[in-house]
Order: sequence, then structure tokens, then C-alpha cells
Amino acid sequence: MNPNHYRFTSLWDLPAPPAAVLAVLERGEEYPCWWPQVREVAQVDATTGRARFRSVLPYDLVVTVEQGRHDPEAGVLEVSMRGDLEGWARWTVTGLGDGSRVRYDQEVEVRKRLMRLLAPVARPVFRANHALMMRSARRGLTARLDGL
Repeated sequence: MNPNHYRFTSLWDLPAPPAAVLAVLERGEEYPCWWPQVREVAQVDATTGRARFRSVLPYDLVVTVEQGRHDPEAGVLEVSMRGDLEGWARWTVTGLGDGSRVRYDQEVEVRKRLMRLLAPVARPVFRANHALMMRSARRGLTARLDGL
């Protein structure tokens, strides 16, 4: 097992239609407005941006994000990442009654030196940190959708 390789999945049921959810998720530059751990997003070009994340642990992660699959019909938004994390992340949004089911999948390899060194003992802490970040994202996205 590679202690620096992570796979995450989060499932959320939200009280907003898929089109509304996708409209928010498509605007990566606005993530810091509703997702507190996304501290900064800067547009590099039409399909690339740079993002800085920080949760409860005392370090930042900086990644360059490049648009991959963008399929509103299927409800899929996917990006590739390089930098402190290398891999991909995908939002999949489907209808669920009057609302939506949102699935977030991520598969990454940690490249940040400190995290790589600490991974053999701190992996459970890193996973817990990610879980806290995703719970906060769900709350923030829900509030953002309520405000539309």
C-alpha cells in the first residue's frame, strides 16, 4: 500500500435541481465564496486555474487544476490536478426527487514533501482532515444554493 495515494468519495443529497448545482460547481473561481477551505483560486487561462487549500492542519496545498470532462448533460465535471496533489477530481450530479444527489470522487498522490514524510503515521489524520473539509463544502454549497 502506498501511504501517499488517496481515494475519496463523498455523497450528498441536496434540495436543489441538478442544473442549479452544476451552475455553482462550474464556477471554480467562486469556490472560496462558499467553501471555506478553498482559500484562493486564480484563473490561469480558459481551462486552467491555480487553487490554494487549507483546512484545520497547519499547511497549505497548492494545485494547478485543468478542466477535463465537462458534460452538463451527464452531470459530470472533472479536473486533473498537479502540484502538491497529483491526480483528478470529479463531481457527478444527478436528479433525486425534487433535488440532487452529488457525488465527489477524488484520486490523488500527495507530492508535498512534509505530507509524504508524515504519511506513514499521519495518514488517518489526513483522511479525517479531508472529511472535515468535505462536510464544510456540503454546508457551504447548500447555503450557496439556498441564496440563489
